[in-house]
Amino acid sequence: MAKAISQYFKRIFEDYQVLVMVNPGDWTGIELIVHPDGKIEKTEIEADEEIFDDLKEDEFQPCSPLEFQLLLSKA
Repeated sequence: MAKAISQYFKRIFEDYQVLVMVNPGDWTGIELIVHPDGKIEKTEIEADEEIFDDLKEDEFQPCSPLEFQLLLSKA
């Protein structure tokens, strides 16, 4: 069985941004919240098959895996 490829999303709010990585194979992922002072909060998430619809409804846009991984390395 092939390994699922994670998908990455981002939304910029007025004073912070949120990036989300979702593994569609098991619906797990990571949420990063980047604060204006540079602090990064990391939260592991468990989702369901509706996560992509939820992200679209919340106006998240696809983003670069590289951007996510760079921020994750600082979390």
